[in-house]
Amino acid sequence: MLEGQPCLVSGALSSSCEQESKWVYVTCRFIEVSSSKRSLEDQGEEEFGLRKSSKLMDAHEQEDSKQPQQDKGEEEFGLRKSSKLMDAHEQEDSKQTQHDLSLSPADQSHNQRHCGDQSDFNSLIQPIGRDISINCLIRCSRSDYGSLASLNQSFRSLIRSGELYRLRQQMGVIEHWVYFACHLLEWEAFDPIGRRWMHLPRMTSNECFKCSDKESLAVGTELLVFGKEVTSQVIYRYSILTNSWSSGMTMNAPRCLFGSASLGEIAILAGGCNSQGNILCSAELYNSETGTWLTLPSMNKPRKMCSGVFMDGKFYVIGGSNSRLLTCGEEYNLETKTWREIPDMFPARSSVVGGTEGPPAAEAPPLVAVVNNDLYAADYAEKEVRKYDKERNLWFTVGRLPERAVSMNGWGLAFRACGDRLIVIGGPRALGGRIIELNSWVPSEGPPQWNLLASKHSGSFVYNCAVMGC
Repeated sequence: MLEGQPCLVSGALSSSCEQESKWVYVTCRFIEVSSSKRSLEDQGEEEFGLRKSSKLMDAHEQEDSKQPQQDKGEEEFGLRKSSKLMDAHEQEDSKQTQHDLSLSPADQSHNQRHCGDQSDFNSLIQPIGRDISINCLIRCSRSDYGSLASLNQSFRSLIRSGELYRLRQQMGVIEHWVYFACHLLEWEAFDPIGRRWMHLPRMTSNECFKCSDKESLAVGTELLVFGKEVTSQVIYRYSILTNSWSSGMTMNAPRCLFGSASLGEIAILAGGCNSQGNILCSAELYNSETGTWLTLPSMNKPRKMCSGVFMDGKFYVIGGSNSRLLTCGEEYNLETKTWREIPDMFPARSSVVGGTEGPPAAEAPPLVAVVNNDLYAADYAEKEVRKYDKERNLWFTVGRLPERAVSMNGWGLAFRACGDRLIVIGGPRALGGRIIELNSWVPSEGPPQWNLLASKHSGSFVYNCAVMGC
């Protein structure tokens, strides 16, 4: 953050650092700057052409101004002013000029904190007012919010409050960023529109967390990473509002290897295993606005290593296993608060015998994603993309996955919805690691035609991936 450093200060103040500090938040410190008002006005008048001279017109100048030649020039260019009007509005003009520069960072003095907070809070882009300022900021890319937060306390308070993101959600102004980890404690974000990479602060955890199974989920303005430390489950939370990690959150029934999905500020987690290894049928709803967990009715079947999606406003759990592979899915209706089982919602691939005793051989959870309320799946074995027919409860092939999107039984390959497109993250082995490629396809444009958005060298494959839309 650049708090305390000058930002967006007019060139008229460049001659004196002391003058710059005095020009910030004139509402509370007008008396302090009044002694130097004359010189500052002179500079302001020279820069903006608001007055013909920095000195008040005396009686002789008033008489001269009545001369015909001057009258003609003043009438032609509209520059004629009476000394009485200048006297009446002199102080008000000075205040307005100073207000126009109120985007400077806050002076951190004792007096400023006591009398400038309210003025600073309401300033933002002063000439257009707070409401129009916010309407403008809503339409800015959220990759610029970090820079905007450094302008002054008003901008930083606004962005950290989350108000901008709530208003963006209401107005349908949403950017989807991809968050993924190719190293155990290091996360990166990628903006598919601006095609920019961003590094998140490094997570701080013990060695046990690094070695445990981890799930990730983006909900609201948070990225949640679930894992285990020694004997208990732990959740690390990254907030885009503060650009920092924190821990301490706990579910009502801690679990791992669950299926999950988010819809706006809420997320649902279902199934998984508890710390004793028992497979669960329970589910919970998390509200990122309130930071609370709500226990939901249990599913019809316990399952772990499953996947979750939201489709048509309902939550679905697909695949997974208990004592055998499960090809059925379950639908949770948020209005009726009931579960409905859907047979063969995710049939096993031909390479795996569905329904056989015993767990699958190190197979990744189903790679599924929803775009425009249509469900898609990636078959890593056949390298195909399939689409689900909701009416007939059938899957059919629509095209191929990117050729270089390789995996190990589905591990190391991310298949996610990102707004109106599908994202595939993966890549081939390379000297000293792998090449991570991000490919996208917009299903509404026809059969899969993958567009390479970016690629980079990585020491390992993709461990976790989540998409945040806000």
